[in-house]
Formats: sequence, C-alpha cells, structure tokens
Amino acid sequence: MILELREVIAQQEARIQALEDQIAKNSGNSGKPPSSDGLKKKPTSQRQKGKRKSGGQKGHKGHTLEMVRHPDHRVNHVRTMCPHCQTDVSAVSVERVEKRQVFDLPEVRLEVTEHQGEVKTCPCCGGKVKACFPEGVDHAVQYGNRIKAQAVYLNAYQLLPLARIRELFGDFYGHAPSESVILGSLEQAQGQIQPALDAIEALLCQSDVVHNDETGMRVEGKLHWLHVTSTEKLTSYTVHHKRGQDAMREIGILPQFNGVSVHDGWASYFQFDCDHALCNAHHLRELRFIEEQYQQVWASDMAQLLRDAKHDVATCADGQTALAPARIAHYHQQYECLLQQGLNTNPPPEIPPPRKRGRNKQSPPKNLLDRLQKYQQETLAFISDFRIPFDNNLAERDVRMMKVKQKISGTFRTQRGAKVFCDVRAYISTVRKQGQPIIQALHHALLGQPFIPA
Repeated sequence: MILELREVIAQQEARIQALEDQIAKNSGNSGKPPSSDGLKKKPTSQRQKGKRKSGGQKGHKGHTLEMVRHPDHRVNHVRTMCPHCQTDVSAVSVERVEKRQVFDLPEVRLEVTEHQGEVKTCPCCGGKVKACFPEGVDHAVQYGNRIKAQAVYLNAYQLLPLARIRELFGDFYGHAPSESVILGSLEQAQGQIQPALDAIEALLCQSDVVHNDETGMRVEGKLHWLHVTSTEKLTSYTVHHKRGQDAMREIGILPQFNGVSVHDGWASYFQFDCDHALCNAHHLRELRFIEEQYQQVWASDMAQLLRDAKHDVATCADGQTALAPARIAHYHQQYECLLQQGLNTNPPPEIPPPRKRGRNKQSPPKNLLDRLQKYQQETLAFISDFRIPFDNNLAERDVRMMKVKQKISGTFRTQRGAKVFCDVRAYISTVRKQGQPIIQALHHALLGQPFIPA
C-alpha cells in the first residue's frame, strides 16, 4: 500500500508541477502571444533598461515641417487701413512680406475619362469599322488601375476589411466600389506579380542568411500553416496544410538554400543541409521561465551570458566580421560551465517501466539544457559570424501582421483567397523593404510592369 501511495503521490506531484508551469507561462517567458496574457499585468520586457532618457538625445538633429521655395498657390493679403490711427495706407510701399504656409490636401474626387471610338461603314464592302480602345479599357463603365491599386493596398497592407474599404472610398471619393471589384483587383494584381515572386524566391535561395518561421492560419475552417522566409530586403509567404519538412520541400526554398537559416529550433528545419542558427530571444524567454518557476541560478547566469555576448558584438568596430578568437573561446567555455551546472541540478529522469513507450518524460529545465547542449554552435553562431543575428525577430515581425489579418478576418474562406493574399502581401513587403513606394509599385503591377527586386 505504501509503495502504491508513493507512486500516486509522484504522479500527482508531476501533474501539479505541469499545471503550475502552464499557469506561470506568459508572453514574457514563453512563446505564447501577448494576446493570451489577458488583463493581467503586462510581463516585463526582455529589453534592458537604458541609461538615457526617452525622447531626442543631445546633439540629435530634429525634423520639422519646413517652408517650400515654390508653393503651389499664393494668396496675397492686403491691409488698407492702419489699425492704430485709421489712416489709409493703400499707397504706402511694402517694406517686407511675412509668409505663412499651410500644407493640406486638395479636394479629392474621382476623374472620369471617356474613351470614344469611332464607328464607320466601309464604302467598298459595307463592313463596320471600329476604332480600337486602349488596353485595359474593356467595359462600358469600369474603375481604373489607380483606384484598384489603392484598394489592394488597403486590403493587403493596411488589412482593412472589404466593408470598411467601401466605406472609406465612399467618404473620400463619393464612390464605393463593390466587394467583388476589390477582390477582382487583388486577383488581377496577383496575376501580374508572378515574375516578382519568382525573383524573390531565386534571390532568397542565393542569400547568405535567411530567417524562417511558421504559424497557424485557418483556411476553410481548417488549420493550415503560414511559412515565411525572409531577409532584410525580401519576403516570401506560403500557406500549406502541413507544418513540417514535407511542406518546406514543396515550397522549394530551403532544399536549394546553402547559407545559414535562422529559426526557433523546430526539428523540421534541421532536415535540410544548410547551416543553422537558433533564435536567442526564444532562449531568453525560456530561461526567464526556469528562473521564475524553478529558481535555478544557472538559468539567470546563462541569460546574462547571452546578453553580454550580444553587447560585445554590438560594440565591435565597423568592418569586423567576428569576435576575437580569445573572446569566442571565453564565451564557449562559460557556456559549457553553465550547462554543466544545469545538468548537475537536473539529472536525467529514472528509467520508466517496460510497459511505457517513447522518450522519457523530462522537466522543462532538462529539455532546454539538452537543446542548448546539442546546439551549442547554432546558439552562439552570432559571435563567430556577424552576418548572423542574435535572434529571429525579423521573421517574427514578418509573421506578426499576418496574425493581425487573421485576428481581423478570422479565416480565409478559400485556398485561392489565402494564396492570393499571401502572394500580394509578399510583393508589398518586399517593395517596402526595398524602399519603393507601395501604391506606385501596385499600379505598375496592374499595368503589367511589376517591380522586380534586386
């Protein structure tokens, strides 16, 4: 009976610990999104508090609205009577002119261009001869490419729902295009940007470092996965019904990639032959959780070691491509010492009875220690090659707005709609990263001349 009670107590302790761990997790010490924190106090940010006050710093060159030399309109204001003694000053010469400029929008309205095609009867054969209309002028009444480009921009970039886009156009221009016009504009843009998407994929395959991430997305009421591959200048989005390596192979970027892939440690990424680097922002959150929930000193020391290494990299001289060999050896040595401290604190679990299958169940600290030990080179890759960033925040930023889209819309009704949105969003994101005007790039795409990234 005592032995049975001991086994029950051990099982209950493990369950209580797992439930306490689940309750203690938030966006500051795990991968949970901030929206899951509810109305509780906002978790402390991982960002270290700076010594400088907020706002513009001493020596910072400010920016303000400045007068232009050639305004679009000039309005002269004349005073004919002296306000002090009521003397007529109409004939008095002007000493100087005081200027004030107002920056404002002109009255916005749609312009309607009517195309008239002549129709004649041939005197020889009696056939009808009609003039040809310009390319794109296909209907008796239609919207032009500029307003279509704005509709695509508002839906795919600013993430406005279709009904709100109609309201906005109605308030701004006095015309509210139907939802089918907006969706048709997205379809038209997606059909014209394929050369740009092909160029983005080719350039990503040739990049030295790419960022990878994936997140859940609902399509037709079912769970799908949004895969993102990006750099500072390029973005690619793909929706797939799978999350793992089968989807990544079908997408086709990682199988052709030979550089360094920065990601969060998802096992499927390691199935590809490229080099790898792990996101240390994830490690800092997990280390904070272990420090808060398990009170283990090695976790706080490891987090400080990673922060020190990041600061050391940030303060290196321009042109330097890696830390000095002595500093690299120092950080690896300290890393291994802290790992050993953690492993001594968290011994392996007891061997389970023969009837249980699979891997032995371990505590969160032991799981993290095993990962840090197995992927030491990938964790500290940023100190040996400055092209590799400390974290995977770039991919997470590229994913974030897609999650906002999902929060607004809830789900994509069709596979086709999800693909169109992701393709257009990838094009817009790349255009923005390349410093190009988005609406102009969309307008050119609708004309069949999409922006091709460099």
